[in-house]
Amino acid sequence: MESLTADTQNFHKACFRCEHCSSKLSLGNYASLHGRLYCKPHYKQLFKSKGNYDEGFGQKPLTEQWSHKKSIKSCF
Repeated sequence: MESLTADTQNFHKACFRCEHCSSKLSLGNYASLHGRLYCKPHYKQLFKSKGNYDEGFGQKPLTEQWSHKKSIKSCF
């Protein structure tokens, strides 16, 4: 079987598919994020749906990982 190497992983040519729509991908028409492969149209669509690369792709927003600092009142 033919294999492809993309995003430091090996794939059977038949298994190299978009996570969202399952269409066949090639090395020239895919995008990868968090180890998942997408066709370029769905990669763009999922980014635009939330406006960032985490929420649109089912990940927790980075803002949840930030520590919330207590507000310090000024004496001035």
